[in-house]
Amino acid sequence: MLVAVALVALCTLLIYPLKQAAPVVSLGVVYMLAVVIVSVTWGVWLGVAASLLSALAFNYFHLPPGGQLTIRDSENWVALIAFVIVAMLASSVAEVTRARSREASERRREADLAAEMARLLLGGRRLSEDLPTAAARLSQVLELPSAAIELEALEGDERRVAFPLREGPRRLGTLLVPSDTPEGTLRRLQERVVPALESLLSAALERESLLSDVVETAALRRADVIKTALLRAVSHDLRSPLTAISAAADAVGSASLSEQERREMAAIIQQETQRLSRLVDNLLDLSRLEAGAAEPRAVWTSIEEVIRAALADLTPGEQDFGLSIDRDLPLVSVDPVQMERAFVNVLENARRHSGGHPVSVRARAVRSLASAPTDAVEADDQGPSYLQASRDGPAGDRLVVRIVDRGPGIPPAQLERVFEPFYRAGTSQGGHRGSGLGLAIARGFTESNGGRLHVESLPGQGATFVFELPLAPPQPFIAQEDDEQAPASVGRLR
Repeated sequence: MLVAVALVALCTLLIYPLKQAAPVVSLGVVYMLAVVIVSVTWGVWLGVAASLLSALAFNYFHLPPGGQLTIRDSENWVALIAFVIVAMLASSVAEVTRARSREASERRREADLAAEMARLLLGGRRLSEDLPTAAARLSQVLELPSAAIELEALEGDERRVAFPLREGPRRLGTLLVPSDTPEGTLRRLQERVVPALESLLSAALERESLLSDVVETAALRRADVIKTALLRAVSHDLRSPLTAISAAADAVGSASLSEQERREMAAIIQQETQRLSRLVDNLLDLSRLEAGAAEPRAVWTSIEEVIRAALADLTPGEQDFGLSIDRDLPLVSVDPVQMERAFVNVLENARRHSGGHPVSVRARAVRSLASAPTDAVEADDQGPSYLQASRDGPAGDRLVVRIVDRGPGIPPAQLERVFEPFYRAGTSQGGHRGSGLGLAIARGFTESNGGRLHVESLPGQGATFVFELPLAPPQPFIAQEDDEQAPASVGRLR
C-alpha cells in the first residue's frame, strides 16, 4: 500500500510541469502508470485502491476548482471509472500471467522430478534401495514434510494419505504423504505425479524381473560351463593318473620284472596316486568355494610355518625352492589349512612353469607410511621388513609373500584369466598343463581369509604371484642393529 501511495504521489508531482504543454484534463493518463504497476505487481485489490487514490489526487490537486474534492464535470467521472477498469483489467491479466507462470514452473519441476526418478528407479541398483531416495526427492520438490513409496498395498489413516499405485487391476505399491498436506498439493499429486510414478514403478519392476531372469540365466550358464569343464577334467585329468596306476600295477605283477623295475613301478603308482589325490582335493575345494561353504577357521599363525608345510607337501622335483623370510615376521589371523592349500597350488604352478630354474619364495611385513616408524629406512629387495607401502600395493599394514618363477611369463591379456577355474594358459614346461583349478582355489582361499592374490609378469621374464595378508596394528618399533635386520631364514629346499 505504501508503494501505491508513493507512486500516486509521484504521478501527481509529474503533472505540474506537464500542465504547461497539455490540457490538465488529458493529463489524467499519467496516473495510469501507477495503476498498471500496482495492479500487475500486487493484484486487483491494490490496483483498485490505487485507481481510487489516483482519482482523488487528480481531482483534489489538478481539477477545477482545485483544493477541493468536488467533481464538476462529467468527464472527471469518466476518468475515475477508466482508472478502475484499467486497474481491474491489468490486475486480471497479470494474475492470469502469474498463474500460468506458476503452473509452467510447477510442470517444469514435475518433469525434472520425473526424469530424476526415472534415473533412480531405472538405474543399476536394486529398486528397494532406490525408493527411499526417490520419495525424499519427491517430498523436496513438492515441499512436503515427508513422503514414502512402498511396494505393498497400504491404507491411509489420520496421520497419512495413501495414493494407490496401479497398473490396470494390478496393485504396484502405495504413495504415502502427511495428512495435513494442502488440498491443492493433493490434487496435484493425484492428477499429475501419481500417473507418472505408476508408469515408472511399473517399468522398474519389469526391469528388475528381467534382470533377475538374466542373473539366473547367467548362473545357470556358469553352472553349465563348470559342469562341462568338470566332466572334461574327470575324463582327462582323472583318467590319466588312473591309466598310469593301472598300467604300473599290471607291470608289478609280471614275473619278468627286476627288483629295480618293480621299485620304479611302485614309485610311479605312488606319484600318480598323489597327483590324483591333489586333483580330487582341488575339486572338493572348488566346490566348497563355489557354494560359499569355505568358512575359514582363523587362528594366529606363523606364515613361515605354513610356507614350509606347503613345501613339504609338494612332490619332490628337480629344482630347488629359494627361501628369503624376514626375521620375526608377525603372526597373521588366518586359517592355516586353507592358506597351506593356497601356497601348495601356487608353488606347484610356479615349479611346473619355471623350466627347471629355482623358484624364489620371499616373505616380509610391509607397514603403511602412517604406521611405519619415522626413522625406518627403505631397504633393497633383501633388506628389512619395513618398506614403503607403495612398493607392494595399496597402503595398509600387511604381510607380503612373493613366489617368483623364471619361466616364460604370462601375457598381459591372461593375468586375470589364469585365476578362472579350469583355465589353462598353455605356457607350462614339460607338456603337463595342470587341471586349471589350483590358482582359482588359491585366490578363493586367500580372499576368504581377508587377503589378496594377484600376479605380476612380463612375457619371457617369469611371473611373480603376490600374496597380501592383513596384519594386526604394529607394536612399538625398537631399533636394532644392521646385522639383526638381515633375513633370519634364507636357504634352499629340495
